[in-house]
Amino acid sequence: MIKAVLFDLGNTLIPFDYNRGFSGIAPFSPCPVEEMRRRIAASDLAQRFETGRMSGQEFVREFSELLELRPLDYRQFCDIWCSIFLPETLIPDQMILELRQNHRLVLLSNTNEIHFSMIWDNYPLLRHFHELVLSHRIGAMKPAPEIYRAAVERAGCRPEECFYTDDVPAFVDAARREGLDAVQFQSLAQLEQELRSRGVAW
Repeated sequence: MIKAVLFDLGNTLIPFDYNRGFSGIAPFSPCPVEEMRRRIAASDLAQRFETGRMSGQEFVREFSELLELRPLDYRQFCDIWCSIFLPETLIPDQMILELRQNHRLVLLSNTNEIHFSMIWDNYPLLRHFHELVLSHRIGAMKPAPEIYRAAVERAGCRPEECFYTDDVPAFVDAARREGLDAVQFQSLAQLEQELRSRGVAW
């Protein structure tokens, strides 16, 4: 029996598009967007930030140096970098609220302090979750086993009693290796069907 429902955040609960962030940053950098992407991908900057090994201020400083940005104040940078998130959630607030009534709700996300601060302030459905398991607080990112184990511990039940959905197949596979009942998120209708097939009602 499913006792806890675990959700990924980006492109599961809240849609995002990194193109929006790069488009916002582009006027401040001499680098073409593809060069910006290449430089970031070749660095360990995102991994260090999303595992809590650097502060937001440190991230912005190193990011700015990496992409040779013209001066941006911290708040201006954060506003641009958080513009990747779209306003409408993929899963309705009411569904999350009703799931909470009979199931432990856990958010399991690779994220960072800049993004999560904005998300917390602007997406009220996150307040329905009993637990937040965030990579920058845990010190580990999916698909590392440690973050799934932390989520199961917070869920307060056995791994097989946890249903988890994530849009990234590799993260779903990693969750299954830890014993969770995990499926790839594709759409709201598909998620509803997966939950109902397991006896999860809302």
